[in-house]
Amino acid sequence: MKSIYIKKEEVQDKWVVIDAKDKVLGRLASEVVKILRGKNKATYSPDVPVGDGVIVINIDKVAITGKKSTNKVYYHHTLYPGGVKSITYDKVIQKKPDFPLKKAVKGMLPKNRLGRALMSRLKIYVGEDHPHKAQKPEQIKI
Repeated sequence: MKSIYIKKEEVQDKWVVIDAKDKVLGRLASEVVKILRGKNKATYSPDVPVGDGVIVINIDKVAITGKKSTNKVYYHHTLYPGGVKSITYDKVIQKKPDFPLKKAVKGMLPKNRLGRALMSRLKIYVGEDHPHKAQKPEQIKI
């Protein structure tokens, strides 16, 4: 038997919609990564983007467990001496509700051009509406 190696040109693009309402953030992120990478398909290849595009709606209604709303802190550095900045989860979701999911998904993807290409196929929206009706996305339950 021969192994089948799928090429980038042979990949069929498909989009899926995931409703994030009452889903736990980390578990939602891991399911999104599986779909983006294509690990839910028989044609999975680690170096070819065979996965589907993902549209996440209702990100403002995502759930977190425990005391993460007050204890979880996101850090970044301004590249100046003493430039470490921090912000809690509560303040982040007020400014950018999509940031925690984007950061969680980005941390689970490969750190190369494949990971950047897969991140561009992730679309996150606050409400029920999204501008991707033309892609005819399929609603899936997680």
